[in-house]
Amino acid sequence: MKINSTKLEKGRAEIFVELSAEEVAPYMRNAARRLSEKSKIKGFRPGKAPYEIVKQHAGEAGIMQEAIDEIIRKTYIDAIDKEKLSAVSAPQVDILKNAPNNPFSYKITVDLMPKVELGDISKITVKKQKTEVGDEKVEQTIKHLSESHRKEKLVNRTVQNKDLAEIDLQLLLDNVPIEGGNTNGHKVIIGEPYYIPDFDKKLIGMKADEKKEFEVNFPKEHYNKNLAGKMVKCKVKIKSVFERELPKIDDNFAKMLGKFKDLTDLKKQIKENLFKEQELKEKTRQELEILDEIIKISTFEEIPETLIKEEVKKMISELQANLANQGIKFDDYISHLKKSTEELQKDFLPQAEKRVKTALAMSEYAYKNKMAIDEKQIKDEIKKMLSQYPDNYEAQEKIKSENYKNYLRNIMINKKVMKKWKELISK
Repeated sequence: MKINSTKLEKGRAEIFVELSAEEVAPYMRNAARRLSEKSKIKGFRPGKAPYEIVKQHAGEAGIMQEAIDEIIRKTYIDAIDKEKLSAVSAPQVDILKNAPNNPFSYKITVDLMPKVELGDISKITVKKQKTEVGDEKVEQTIKHLSESHRKEKLVNRTVQNKDLAEIDLQLLLDNVPIEGGNTNGHKVIIGEPYYIPDFDKKLIGMKADEKKEFEVNFPKEHYNKNLAGKMVKCKVKIKSVFERELPKIDDNFAKMLGKFKDLTDLKKQIKENLFKEQELKEKTRQELEILDEIIKISTFEEIPETLIKEEVKKMISELQANLANQGIKFDDYISHLKKSTEELQKDFLPQAEKRVKTALAMSEYAYKNKMAIDEKQIKDEIKKMLSQYPDNYEAQEKIKSENYKNYLRNIMINKKVMKKWKELISK
């Protein structure tokens, strides 16, 4: 079997493979046997018809066609190994010669795993930033907690600042009702940021059952391009007015929030929680800086477009999941950004390339330093995950899958690599 390869641009390679007629012969015999199993040939049991008889029924070209898949499947790996190439994509196969009793040849085009040369990690310096939580931050957090525990009391008076107004609203553009612009029972908190500037102020002084018409200028950056920067008419009816009362911030307030002795105890716990949060942020910042520095001092072969595009797909999927958790539709989000999906993917390309380089660097370090994860650790982690979803069959099956096991192994190895890098890098 003749094999030779040529490296192309953008991290790709072509591999040429040729088999002599003699090397093809065993594959032809296997193909003839398979064809005799599939077809009923009179006088012979399935799979037992002689080659010449099968040739009479299927033709030698038909046998050759049946043999091609096995030829490529069994010789492709040998070709990759001989040329010492590491493929990261499914091969694109082009048949070059395909005639019975003649040499058979084909060409494979694949994306290659880029080689990485890591720089001297011990020379990197990442300074730890001081983590502080001031009293002002604690007071701010308590204020937010207080606001989330406001009491709303229905009142028979006009709308005032800080009230909650429940309204029916109709929006019109050029006196034509806007599609989706009707809403009933809409709640507006007076004095708090609203997506239409000054809309809430127009409600002050109104009372239940009162109607009012006024115009507001929609912001230029509004996600609906048909309304952005336009003067829109609003037809409003006040349904109810609620006075919002803040709870008094004292020991009783602290006890209401949980198992706290008093307000001092609550403040202490908040400060501890905020400190842990800041520590976690600082840890993440350090790790990102370490990764940035390692990428800077390392060299990478040209990265195939396939790897970067796959990473972009992951990033889009992650974004869609995060938006869904917030109750935001992906289409509404990109409309607000005034971008198409294709434009967003293009924006993600630099970060996707950086993420690919990060994964390559960590993988290379783990390989060179023979880092592995004990299978028992993986089993224990999977067992722990399964216990969190005792009644969710779909989640359990996903956790048990080989894909999830490999994903978990990569996560654990990456953590091990990062821990070692932190030990090597002076703080």
